[in-house]
Amino acid sequence: MTQTARHAVVVGIDGSAASKDALAWAARQARLTSAELHAVIAWWPPVTYGYLPDYSDADFESDARKVVEEVVDEVLGTDAAVAVTTQVVEGHPAPVLVDAAKEADLLVVGSRGHGAFAGMLLGSTSQHCVQHATTPAVVIRQTPN
Repeated sequence: MTQTARHAVVVGIDGSAASKDALAWAARQARLTSAELHAVIAWWPPVTYGYLPDYSDADFESDARKVVEEVVDEVLGTDAAVAVTTQVVEGHPAPVLVDAAKEADLLVVGSRGHGAFAGMLLGSTSQHCVQHATTPAVVIRQTPN
């Protein structure tokens, strides 16, 4: 019995312009290769310094889910040419994306997301993904305005 291989492209989303460009590129690649497209967003409570804020009313997972859904709708529209699944995972984005792409054919990330220092050419998350992913990784530079 032969089994049909399922191809997948994983793309990291954080709501930044660079992640939107990465999603658009990943969707085109998934369509061209007949692959599934998995949009992944990671969340974790913000790091604070010097005081303990009250996060009892915060729903970080729900906020992250809203971001990934809005980005997919904005970039690909409601009737995208490729089926997209979304995944919301608690954890630091870099290891979350590397783990999500373990069984994928390709990992796509933006060059800089919301956590990057101004002026960096390659953000820490994209750098980590390039160095640690067990699958090919593509870094999409943000389209200049």
